Amino acid sequence: MSEKFTVLDLFSGAGGLTEGFSIDKFRFLAHVEMDPNAARTLETRIGYHVLRSAGSEEIYYSYLRNEISREQFIAHIRSKNLFDDNIFVRQICDSTIDDLFAQIDATKKKLDIDHVNVLIGGPPCQAYSIMGRARDPNGMVDDPRNDLYLQYIAFLERYKPDIFVFENVPGIKSAKNGDVYKDLFEGFKKQGYIPDHRLLDAADFGVVQNRKREIIVGWKAEYWLQYPEFRKAPSDAMVGDLLGDLPSLLPGQGTDLPQDYRGPATAYLRDSGIRTEDDVLRNHRARNHNDRDREIYRRAIRELEAGKRLHYNELPAELITHKNVTSFLDRFKVVDPSKRSHSVVAHISKDGHYYIHPDIDQARSLTVREVARIQSFPDNYLFEGARREQFKQVGNAVPPMMAAGIAKQIHAMLKCI
Repeated sequence: MSEKFTVLDLFSGAGGLTEGFSIDKFRFLAHVEMDPNAARTLETRIGYHVLRSAGSEEIYYSYLRNEISREQFIAHIRSKNLFDDNIFVRQICDSTIDDLFAQIDATKKKLDIDHVNVLIGGPPCQAYSIMGRARDPNGMVDDPRNDLYLQYIAFLERYKPDIFVFENVPGIKSAKNGDVYKDLFEGFKKQGYIPDHRLLDAADFGVVQNRKREIIVGWKAEYWLQYPEFRKAPSDAMVGDLLGDLPSLLPGQGTDLPQDYRGPATAYLRDSGIRTEDDVLRNHRARNHNDRDREIYRRAIRELEAGKRLHYNELPAELITHKNVTSFLDRFKVVDPSKRSHSVVAHISKDGHYYIHPDIDQARSLTVREVARIQSFPDNYLFEGARREQFKQVGNAVPPMMAAGIAKQIHAMLKCI
């Protein structure tokens, strides 16, 4: 079997899981992502990887430094025939799947790929999320995303990879009273796979975040394989190690364009590769906040400094605007600089109240770059689109450091076949 294994990447998002498999041991047949902003970010990141492989990554850094436009950056890659044109910006559903199969089959032929080794991806998790169900009056039972796992199984049936990786939130196990999870496993087995699962924590992969994810790995029944053993390697770093070198910002300050770092990289940033000597700071722009929210932020920071957490129903009446004062009482939450961060979720695209910067002088929510660091994205990972879209991309992603640990073990499994 070839040393370079072929990956088919579904529900790619901005490329968190993709990033883990973007090493020399794998090549991608195709990426499928319906969000055009996330797909644009993914295209930019693939551009970085192909230029790095060709020894021409300075072109990417010219784009990162805003010395050339994105159009010039993409045009250069295409002129060198480095792009495979294998990002399909399509929704995966009953009405599109046959056309997607045809497009991927054509790409498979063009790239002279005879077999898919690995299928990776996880359907959008909002319909399975416990928090998402709690926020929705109908508990998300009518959400069409509930059935996207069936499309994943359809790709298994079509391409018959040796191994698959299915990622999702822990809440998928209880979605529709457990029926989704049960049906998912039955579908895997029906296609001739042995599926197994673990609840893995990104913190055990060195990510400075407590973030649990259900990771299902399956392999063809004829293979003598077992679920990989992931050696726990948590870091001693805390949130403070991620933020101290970044410029202080007041609400509304900062820019998506290049900025200077405030100070040198911490040991964790250097050792993890999140920040290197060549990196350029981008996506560091603070939201605007009204005076009421900033006062709540300051109160939340003072409470944390006193060793407590702010509860929404304990605020003065003039600061309370939500009718619900019996649940989501921690809706205003400071990221504790002396601990790992709480889990980053896509809701951050709507407001930043759950991710307040711990510096009382700044009294603001985190920027895209700060959240990206919590997710273990390197500073040279540029997020495209409007800021709200950038937040959503980061919040939906698998932390790249976690993804890299998964990819390493999948590679070891493939070598045993």
